[in-house]
Amino acid sequence: MGKKQAIIKEIGTIPDPFLDEVLDFTRFIKTKIAKEKLDITLASESSLKKDWLSKGEDTFWSHL
Repeated sequence: MGKKQAIIKEIGTIPDPFLDEVLDFTRFIKTKIAKEKLDITLASESSLKKDWLSKGEDTFWSHL
């Protein structure tokens, strides 16, 4: 059994009053993942910015 299946099985045993907490935690994890992806994107942007703003880069893409 994979991890996702094990989690789904465990969730099936949780009483309904606690499911709001499980849902909140799941959404927290999804937000954390999105933030990490954004942080990586922003770090990449700052390191690639010097190339994107070069005159040679503009010349290369000018035909589009």
